[in-house]
Amino acid sequence: QVQLAESGGGLVQPGGSLGLSCAASGIDGRVYIMGWYRQAPGKQRELVAITTSLGSVKYGDSVTGRFTISRDTAKNTVYLQMTSLLPEDTAVYYCHRSQDGKQYWGQGTQVTVSS
Repeated sequence: QVQLAESGGGLVQPGGSLGLSCAASGIDGRVYIMGWYRQAPGKQRELVAITTSLGSVKYGDSVTGRFTISRDTAKNTVYLQMTSLLPEDTAVYYCHRSQDGKQYWGQGTQVTVSS
């Protein structure tokens, strides 16, 4: 059974930093896309950042320059380092993996940016 286990969400003040991690289990492979999406109340789910098994990355426009995605292939884990956080970054962050034509989602972790 494929599982994406997220950790690292929480409450942070504006301008602060926070890190998320997502460990994949029950799945392995050489070709995949893995990363993060987020959904704020009343809004559609949007791309945050993704990375591929070949090492390329893509960021959503609103986080470019502030967030950094990285991966540890040995641990089958991706990380999201978030800096200069804004109140509008408040959302549930979902880990996502696309592989062999299938989509997998984590359960989501809440990130709240508030003073």
